Amino acid sequence: MTDGPTPAMRQFYEMKSKHPGTVLFFQMGDFYETFGEDAEVVSRELDITLTSRGRDKNGEKMPLAGVPIHAGESYISRLVKKGYRVAVCDQIEDPKKAKGIVKRDVVRIITPGTIIDSGMIENSGPSYLMSVMPGRDGEDLGFAFLDISTGEFFISGSGNGEMFSQINSEIARYRPSECIVPENCPKKISDYITGRNVLVTGYDTLHFDIDTARNYLLEKFEVNSLEGYGCMGMDLSVCAAGACLSYACETQKSDLSHIRGFSTRLPSGSMVLDAITLRNLEVLENIRTRQGKNSLYDILDETKTPMGSRVLRSWLTAPLVDRDNINSRLNAVEFFFNNLYIRESLRFLLHRYADIERIAARISYGNAGPRELVTLKNSLAKIPEIRSLFSEEGAVTPELISCSLGSIESLDECVELIERSIEDEPPVLARTGGVIKKGYNHDLDELRDSSGSAKEWIAQFQQDERDRTGIKSLKVSYNKVFGYYIEVTKSNLKLVPQEYQRKQTTANGERFTLPQLQEKESLIVNAEERFIALEQDLYDGILTELREKVEEILETAKMIGRLDVLADFAHLSSNFNYVRPVIEDSARLLISDGRHPVVERNQSSGFVPNDAGIDSSDNQILIITGANMAGKSTYMREVALLCIMAQAGCFVPASGAVIGIIDRIFTRVGAFDDLSSGQSTFMVEMLELANILNNVTDKSLVILDEIGRGTSTLDGYSIACAVIEYLHGSGSSGPRTLFATHFHEMVDIEGKMKRVKNYHFAVKDTGSDIVFLRKLIPGASDKSYGIHVAKLAGIPRKVLKRSEEILREEQEKEYCTGGRIQPRYTQMLLVDQPTAVEPALDENTKSLLKKVKDLDPDSLTPREALAVIYQLREEAGGNKK
Repeated sequence: MTDGPTPAMRQFYEMKSKHPGTVLFFQMGDFYETFGEDAEVVSRELDITLTSRGRDKNGEKMPLAGVPIHAGESYISRLVKKGYRVAVCDQIEDPKKAKGIVKRDVVRIITPGTIIDSGMIENSGPSYLMSVMPGRDGEDLGFAFLDISTGEFFISGSGNGEMFSQINSEIARYRPSECIVPENCPKKISDYITGRNVLVTGYDTLHFDIDTARNYLLEKFEVNSLEGYGCMGMDLSVCAAGACLSYACETQKSDLSHIRGFSTRLPSGSMVLDAITLRNLEVLENIRTRQGKNSLYDILDETKTPMGSRVLRSWLTAPLVDRDNINSRLNAVEFFFNNLYIRESLRFLLHRYADIERIAARISYGNAGPRELVTLKNSLAKIPEIRSLFSEEGAVTPELISCSLGSIESLDECVELIERSIEDEPPVLARTGGVIKKGYNHDLDELRDSSGSAKEWIAQFQQDERDRTGIKSLKVSYNKVFGYYIEVTKSNLKLVPQEYQRKQTTANGERFTLPQLQEKESLIVNAEERFIALEQDLYDGILTELREKVEEILETAKMIGRLDVLADFAHLSSNFNYVRPVIEDSARLLISDGRHPVVERNQSSGFVPNDAGIDSSDNQILIITGANMAGKSTYMREVALLCIMAQAGCFVPASGAVIGIIDRIFTRVGAFDDLSSGQSTFMVEMLELANILNNVTDKSLVILDEIGRGTSTLDGYSIACAVIEYLHGSGSSGPRTLFATHFHEMVDIEGKMKRVKNYHFAVKDTGSDIVFLRKLIPGASDKSYGIHVAKLAGIPRKVLKRSEEILREEQEKEYCTGGRIQPRYTQMLLVDQPTAVEPALDENTKSLLKKVKDLDPDSLTPREALAVIYQLREEAGGNKK
């Protein structure tokens, strides 16, 4: 018969049953212990030794793995990053005062989408919890996003388009770490989100009920209506929002008071960039490495603060579509561009600015550390200097800058409180003591003095005992188990006085005590415990006072981030020769000497700029042909990225630009298999093309690269032509379109549709080799130079030689049979004639050539020149008139 579980293990089983699906970190003294399956997970994932302790309910050995509490945060962080949910069960009463088993309870559940601890957040980017509410028809969706580390909370309405495309776009735009869905959510939706590397958590369906969600939000934000948040008619999104906030508060065991409301982000309020476009244009990450380096965001992010970095990311993923709002940003950038001193002084002040947004969130939650408060104080103390920058110069600041400065609170009370209460170089944790400054609290000062005098007494006692016993190495030390003791080495044990009371034997000697030491010990330990407890109470009181200012700190952080981005845009524009674009409510898109913002920064040989002229009435569709590697894809991406930059409020790399506002950018670039869905490259291409054709408007920009190349030549050519006809339409306008192709027969379309124009990238052909000139010029090309590119890639010479033979054979077949209709080309090929043997010349020809070479045209009158021409014609045997 096996013994039943101990009282502590009964507690464990109780907590585990209440929090299924989590790894339970169960505090036992100075360690977090995990048991059973949890211990096996921790051992495997964190490389911690797996042991056993006692027996489980079935009488089997209980697996055990533990980590020290002081290092618990790092271990938990590693588990969460691997997609686990961790429940933290702490001792909630002092073991010394406990009667029976120590009370324990789960104080929070840490999930990938609810991280708030500073040590667990890897970078300055947002950390979103996503909530999805499907509609009954299976097509409409409601979205909500919450970053509890900053308090950012917003909903997003369901846009037009296929359901999975909407989900994919939201995930690509906001990169959530976790997504909650109703427990009855269709499995295909949960599986799709999981397939996008997002942890999916089922949550009680009741929380997604519209009445439950609405009432929860009304109560949480203490309002009578949600109408002020702009979410009328968005019931699915309101359901998602209510569940999202409820889940966050439930897991954190907190009301998250720093979340004071939410905003509504509608597709109509910004340029729509779906997941495909974000990927193809490399807005957030490099398409090859899937890393942020060498993306548009990466090369534009020279911000000085974490808040600025997050603002920049949001602006690039949701560029504006209102001309006045865009120009408001451009005006602010122009101000910083023209005022070098203000710009660089501001950037200097913001250098190493603390992430006050996240510190404010942790203050609200109650887990902000002493050092974070000091960095918050140092950052807030710079606010007067920031204000003075704009007043000293006397410059008239644009409205956006003035409004931002006006919303930055002085927060002098916070600075003064922290300065008065917290040590300038405090420990990391408040519970270790040494956090509160002397003079802040009279009772604490008395305890500090008492503790100091006690330590002086110990030091004097040690010296007195050394003098009395003659043992020069005698030491008085302390540990939690044995308290204070006198330590004597083995070689000196013969000198120990008879009244010394043995306490412990060690490898190197003995430990003793005396009645007067024991008496002092109780006073010292009691004073230190009271000191630590009072310090913790005082520190909690300081957090409570600061909590009243969290809303102002968050607003200030937001405005600091905005100013940081505006100054960053101006700094980049000045350093890299960007110009202010002209923003119009038109269908024009004119760019002079445009440059790809990422490629030019990574190209040591210099970037060849190109123009772009597209509009809906004349040059609506540009068919771009040319050699492989000539620069077609780079050019098209360049045009799209400049539009994103302009509508985000940034100057652009060009000598001039007129941007007619674009509502959405569609891209179909490159070939990608979706093997997880069993979809071929061509199917993926057609799905992306269908999305474009079904949702495009006359205000959209469409980038199409190699449509139809994934199937047979005839099929692909037919599809490509039909797409051009569809985008052109029968009306007087259509979406601005860049269409790159190797179907050279398509250039004939220019003569059939009035708004289609041919362009190509010129090359220089030397006869044996070609040089890419990277210059876009009017007209069409009839060569792709694929074999030349294969040579550059290192294809074996034998394969290249055979390719050339086959190419010649096929070309001869086409010429002989007349099977291919030869279109008219206006390609600019700069041909270097190969060296050849000069033909033999007769004496008359040599004489004529010598006379021509000896002529001095500048010395001849018109009449004399005419006479020379007649004479040369006669000598060459021409007919006389």
